[in-house]
Amino acid sequence: MSLRKIITVPDKILRKISTTVDKVGNEEKKLVNDLFETMYQANGIGLAAIQVGIPKRIVVLDVAEKNKPKKPMCFINPVIKKKSDQLSVYEEGCLSIPDTFIEIERPSFCYVEFLDYDGVKKEIKCEGLLSTCVQHEVGHCDGELIIDFISKLKKDLIIKKISKQKKNSDRILA
Repeated sequence: MSLRKIITVPDKILRKISTTVDKVGNEEKKLVNDLFETMYQANGIGLAAIQVGIPKRIVVLDVAEKNKPKKPMCFINPVIKKKSDQLSVYEEGCLSIPDTFIEIERPSFCYVEFLDYDGVKKEIKCEGLLSTCVQHEVGHCDGELIIDFISKLKKDLIIKKISKQKKNSDRILA
């Protein structure tokens, strides 16, 4: 396993639509393992392959409570089949948009179809935080970001702030 660099806004690759995976092989399994290592290192609860620059429909999640055993979940080619009409609000963050948290209203539960780590087709019902995370990460696969849920003015301010921070950290490293 190895750590991957997490891409941040305003990098245009985050808007790219991820392609489906034809077959789950060693390359895909290595990517899944790298995504888990990268997500855990960054203290995240979800990460999509596109966030490390790889436009494949691969997502990893772990919504286990703090100080509880890890519950890693891998979704390859995730497709949300059904969403509830009832909505829930969660404050969402994103590893590609550092230090930003936005309250977003999403369906309370969803059914997602996917291939697991071994390429076996599955469908599960996701509720609560898991539902929110699945929808968030599948959104990444479709080029969607949490800043798409806020006004253009707020979005522009966030991107400007992150770009400035990135520029300053690049200067320090040079």
